[in-house]
Amino acid sequence: MQTIRERLAVGYAMALGATIVLFGAIIYFVQGSQVFAELDSRVRLESDLIAAILGESYRARDTVVVPDAQTGDLVLTPDVASLLEGVPGYVIVVGRGRTLIHLSADARALPFASAQALIDLAERPDTTGRFGLVDLPAPLGPVRYFVRPITEAGPEVTAVVSGAPTSGFVVSPPRLLTAMLWTAPFVIAASIIIGYLLVGRTLRPVNQIVDEVEAITDGRSLHRRLAEPGVQDEFGRLSRTLNAMLARLEQSFRLLRRFTADASHELKTPLTVLRSGIERSITHPETPPDVMAMLEETLFEVNRMAELVDALLTLARADEGRAPLHLDHVDLCELLSEMAETAGILGEQAGVQVAVAVPPDPVLMRLDRGRVRQLLMNLLTNAVKYTPPEGSVWVDAARDDGQVVVTVRDTGIGIAPGDLPHIFDRFWRADPARSRTGMRPGVGLGLAISKWIAEAHGGSIEVQSRAGRGTTFTVTLPVEMNQE
Repeated sequence: MQTIRERLAVGYAMALGATIVLFGAIIYFVQGSQVFAELDSRVRLESDLIAAILGESYRARDTVVVPDAQTGDLVLTPDVASLLEGVPGYVIVVGRGRTLIHLSADARALPFASAQALIDLAERPDTTGRFGLVDLPAPLGPVRYFVRPITEAGPEVTAVVSGAPTSGFVVSPPRLLTAMLWTAPFVIAASIIIGYLLVGRTLRPVNQIVDEVEAITDGRSLHRRLAEPGVQDEFGRLSRTLNAMLARLEQSFRLLRRFTADASHELKTPLTVLRSGIERSITHPETPPDVMAMLEETLFEVNRMAELVDALLTLARADEGRAPLHLDHVDLCELLSEMAETAGILGEQAGVQVAVAVPPDPVLMRLDRGRVRQLLMNLLTNAVKYTPPEGSVWVDAARDDGQVVVTVRDTGIGIAPGDLPHIFDRFWRADPARSRTGMRPGVGLGLAISKWIAEAHGGSIEVQSRAGRGTTFTVTLPVEMNQE
């Protein structure tokens, strides 16, 4: 469920379904408690009546059972049996060893299996009696029963089972539950359809606004505006507010891009002149040592400033679509081989072991050689910078289902989970104290440029990291898209 329309429709149906279930559950338990209370009172009264009759008869005659003339089994005396014939429901008098002494008229009409199930209930009667519900085979269904022990009718009589069917009631809990289970799916399905249509009609202006905004999110279509509905409702107000915001954003982006591009371009010339003058002063044989140290530090900062200006100019041109790629057929293996030499020098200076794995077969692609090399060198430099001495950095490349996947992995200090979402933001840097040394400070634009280069080639760049466990950058470039 990816849309508000679907969530509202399903939520409405779930709320309706929950209401139906809650209402049915209340009716079920209320009706069930009333039904069982009535049945319990009935079967308890029948059992007490039968126990009283048997007790009075036993005290008057010293026995209430006689042998049957045909089978020899013990049965109730004819006068006592005639008294019990008037008791309705399923009445069974049980003797020692679960022997059957008497069945009421309703009980004699039961199938053998059902009657035997009621007799088995008297196997271990509680001293105070036991209520229960037994499900007899169709068409009888559930039967509420009470097993009452009898001690006042002689040793031959041990218990009486009195049962009453629940199917005789107009609204029984199982019948109510069955009706709910049959009707609830249709009610919920109808509510989903009706809710989906109603919510879709209501949210149609929102979908139009979303479609327009999605077409503007590239940052180069801020001149476009949303169509304002004629009605003065919440959606009309939202459209007018978004249009006003887009106008302010368009002006801000235009000014920012112009300033960035102009400032970067204007700064390149004086920085180049400044760097040339410092380099000539450093190479002059009469320059004092103390001045030499200051000049070297100044040259370092000038080079860092020139790097920042170049990065800003690149991103500004990319934002305006004025940074075209110079595509050419390039063997990625050859490019990685060239990087391996630079990687070895960087690793040797930092005391880090760097390994570049070059695929054995050529990987021909159509790409901007300089930009891709800049992307990979940014990742490699960062990996070496944030890896402690005696650590390791690996660069691997492999084909994967029509794509080339380049992985730069290190055993460095890693990136905290809270920093990962911002790792490709411009001018964003983690805590400077986490750097291995201060010898290679950055400007916070390398990864932003790397992301632009990967996406400009139709690929992507991803990062996985755990603090203290190292970082892995994965660059994916589609081979087929870059081939002629």
